[in-house]
Amino acid sequence: MRRSAWPGAVTPAVLLSLSLLTACGGPANPPQATPSGASVSASATPVPTETTTAAESPSAAPGSPTATAPASASWTTYTTAAGDLSFDLPSTWNIKDPAGELAEGGGAFAEVTSEDGRLLATLRTNMATGSTCTEKYPYEVLESQEMPQLAQYGTVPRYTFETRGNETAAGPPDTPAAAYGITSAPHPEGESACYMFHFFTWPPNAATFGAFYNPELNRTPGDPSLPYLQKAKLYAGTQEYRDIKRMITSLRPAG
Repeated sequence: MRRSAWPGAVTPAVLLSLSLLTACGGPANPPQATPSGASVSASATPVPTETTTAAESPSAAPGSPTATAPASASWTTYTTAAGDLSFDLPSTWNIKDPAGELAEGGGAFAEVTSEDGRLLATLRTNMATGSTCTEKYPYEVLESQEMPQLAQYGTVPRYTFETRGNETAAGPPDTPAAAYGITSAPHPEGESACYMFHFFTWPPNAATFGAFYNPELNRTPGDPSLPYLQKAKLYAGTQEYRDIKRMITSLRPAG
């Protein structure tokens, strides 16, 4: 899998038609399509189930990365065109839902972008996945939170923001990587872990909601020349990241 110039990126265009992904050697981020289709405001949901709520107040001390940007003023609810899943997001963010342009087999597909057009996360359902672990890498779990509302067949998926590789030992393929999203994979244990596998069980197969951390898209404070993994850890303290986490962990069955 080719990566672009920044560490941790995956070329998105090749992922739309991918039907088999491996836990060691496959992409950790949600499959992304080449941007197409109409872009709609977050408040213009295909299913009329919109709600607006006040944002959570940031708890960071003044001067911290989280305190540099205020929390979003209001939130809205988006429901997929298929009517099976809903999630909350800041009302200033946008959703691109190219209905009818997916590969054979269908499923939900939505790209969430910031108010200035930066891709922050992708939701995709009806994914066929496989899991093979042939190599392990140094890792760190920055955050992990169970999501019981998405439990299937006794398995409770979790939200995670995690990394593979470090400054002294590269991850696959030969570069450090960081990603946030939902996974049904067990929490890593020991000193090394398989490749990030950010897929969770959702009928009829599996689904994904998240993204690789990309310092060109994810606004991160600090010196731009900092190492990639240091930037990822700084990003975890920003309000933008907290909004992304709140959005992804709000994913739930619609209705």
